[in-house]
Amino acid sequence: MSALHPDELDAGRDAVTGLPGADAARARLGEWLARGEQVHALLIGLRRFDAVNLAYGASSGDVALGELAQRIKHFAADELDGPWLAARGGGGQFLLLSADPCSRERWQLFGAELLDRLARPIATASGTVRPSPRAALLRGLAEESVDSLLDRLAHALDRVMAQPARRLLWGDGEATRAGRRAALLEADLLQALDRGEIEVLYQPQFSCLDDRLSGAEALARWDHPQLGRIGAGGLFAIAERADHVAQLSREIQRRALEGARDWPMDLRLSLNVTPNDLIAENFAAEFAALVKDSGFAPWRVTLEVTEQVLLADVSHAARALGQLAGQGMRIALDDFGAGFCNFRYLKLLPLHYLKLDRSMIDGVAGDARDLAVLRAILAMAGALDLKVIAEGVETEAQRVLAAHEGCAFYQGFLRAQPMSAAEFTALARS
Repeated sequence: MSALHPDELDAGRDAVTGLPGADAARARLGEWLARGEQVHALLIGLRRFDAVNLAYGASSGDVALGELAQRIKHFAADELDGPWLAARGGGGQFLLLSADPCSRERWQLFGAELLDRLARPIATASGTVRPSPRAALLRGLAEESVDSLLDRLAHALDRVMAQPARRLLWGDGEATRAGRRAALLEADLLQALDRGEIEVLYQPQFSCLDDRLSGAEALARWDHPQLGRIGAGGLFAIAERADHVAQLSREIQRRALEGARDWPMDLRLSLNVTPNDLIAENFAAEFAALVKDSGFAPWRVTLEVTEQVLLADVSHAARALGQLAGQGMRIALDDFGAGFCNFRYLKLLPLHYLKLDRSMIDGVAGDARDLAVLRAILAMAGALDLKVIAEGVETEAQRVLAAHEGCAFYQGFLRAQPMSAAEFTALARS
């Protein structure tokens, strides 16, 4: 079942975040409960958010809320398979609803990782906002009403907001025993790495000009025996707690290169680089050796880096990426246009591609301001001799517009969802 994007709901849209409002969320929740769906819910609140408006002004507060809304949407799209809806509540509150069947433990892991994403700093014109999110979470009960579910969420959020040392609280009041569960999950991940159970999928990429297959981005998934599917975000959150991010990253890169070895020679492989990768002194040498051992040509490799990856030490990152670019690899700045972009990176890094954040494509076909922003980015990229990749293309109108405006490549569910190495090889040969 495909994810339900909040952009499909036109009524009651919040002017600041672009998300549906509370009435739309109640209506959709009522539909799911009436059908007997197993509903999971998260109500997110921001502690001391009034202080942000006082310190930086209401406009900076609105920027922060818009960025948080995008983070919630993107994380839900990446991690949930079934229908979901993100909505704006009152003040600094957000509601995330899901009809994606999963265990209680999986929903708690999802909530914890989402809070980690939301807590990352947000740069605004007036200063850096450091969100302090809290969340109530629950699973809907059989024959529960909309009012009952939302009341339980609201009461739980009130309690967790009053507890500075706690971030998550279940709406039924049960203690989470998070420490014990986290430790068991970390042990499970280490065993999964040893047994080679981390799966690598490939998200196909296409040429905008002629719709020809041009390559794929490697993505990681883990089918946990009890919790079900865990996406890349959850995987790396677990690995970070277990201090095994480097091991996980290297395993994904190794398996992705191995799976791409028999691709036709004109197809490229895109690999994501983590902060832990780039801060390692010997990353460039070790990664170059990994590519050489795989038999995959370096000139067919693209390394995707995000602004978050570069925050620790952009000068060191530039040197490491420069060494790999010198061997023929290509470098892409990922999630471009998400939140506050530091244009200094465009000067310092050996870039070949800008990969647009999916928020830059959402609604662009029907919004003159969105189109103007897209054209400005493409003009800048052209001046810097950078090719642009459009991410999150889900409609033919978006693809046609991206091609018409000058994007070189695109990826998204319009043409294909992530697939196994065997499925991608078959697609390439067809």
